[in-house]
Amino acid sequence: MKFKCNQQELNRAINTVMKAVSARTTIPVLKGILLTASDGQLILTSSNLDMSIRKTIDATVDEEGSAVATAKLFSEIIRKLPNETVFIEEEGADSLRISTSSSSFRVMTLPPEEFPEMGKKSDDDKFMVFDTELFRNMVRQTSFAASIDESKGVLTGILTEMKEDKITMVALDGFRLALANEAMKNEEERKFIISAKIMNEIARIITEEDQDDDMKLYLGEKRAVIYTGRTEIALRIMEGEFIDYRRIIPTDSTTKLIVNREMFLDSIERASLLAREGKNNLVKVSVHGDMMTITSRSEEGDVREELAIDKEGNDIEIGFNSKYVSDVIKEISDETVTLNLKTSVTPCVVRPVEGDAYEYLILPVRIPTM
Repeated sequence: MKFKCNQQELNRAINTVMKAVSARTTIPVLKGILLTASDGQLILTSSNLDMSIRKTIDATVDEEGSAVATAKLFSEIIRKLPNETVFIEEEGADSLRISTSSSSFRVMTLPPEEFPEMGKKSDDDKFMVFDTELFRNMVRQTSFAASIDESKGVLTGILTEMKEDKITMVALDGFRLALANEAMKNEEERKFIISAKIMNEIARIITEEDQDDDMKLYLGEKRAVIYTGRTEIALRIMEGEFIDYRRIIPTDSTTKLIVNREMFLDSIERASLLAREGKNNLVKVSVHGDMMTITSRSEEGDVREELAIDKEGNDIEIGFNSKYVSDVIKEISDETVTLNLKTSVTPCVVRPVEGDAYEYLILPVRIPTM
């Protein structure tokens, strides 16, 4: 193998594939990046078995071939090289020479045949096209609510439901639920679960691609393959049955509040400064007439915030983990939102004033004597 390419293009490609390099593994080859030079292209591939990434860049190839370079060292070398042409060639069966006009490195390599094969699209896979901005936004609006506890299985993932005329993404962790809807024509109904961590990585890769082309998704029974720009991502579809989230979301309420989103968020975040650490970051929300009062207290002091609201229904007092509230409100861009409440021990449902673009559920915290 012998080729040359631009240092900046190579560095960007390495940054992309590094997202699937295994940080902790007993399999040495998974700590590497597979380099394959052929037909005027350099293909970089990485895999952690749950996700594989293949990135293609232009290169001048004098001799075709492949090798696996240790990802951490290879990425650091390329990142620190000057912005000029980089020359890379094999030296024997187990090393690469990396050089520029003023630098030269020799690094050891691993056998490319040991690298796991990346899944390819088959004729049975289902083809869908996503608007890249739509995908990014829906992942952002839901992924924060997925569980980070690996023992919770599919709850660490985002459920995607494809209906005839819309797409829905849902994530929940037992304390909150996030749901996003977007209009989208689909040829068939389908649902699948992908790790929220992987979905976030895909969203970042799409952003870094800096191109407006639609994202193409091929769905198999146990895996999915995504194409965006010159990047291909193969990933595992999670197995298991997602919770019937529709049964969790209350359909009725006795109190409906319309609040200014930004003012509500600012008040919650100020109140959280004195929320009781170790006691669910508790803030108390009291609604009387057309005024909302947000309070919190700790050994260091107390805080009281007042906010004008529009109210339909009953007055109410309810406690929340301030982090769960602010996490939800941060992801909403509307000027105003509705808070739908029933009692002090039933969930709060956050919805848009008009339409059904999103739905967030936040479990309350019991209020002790504050």
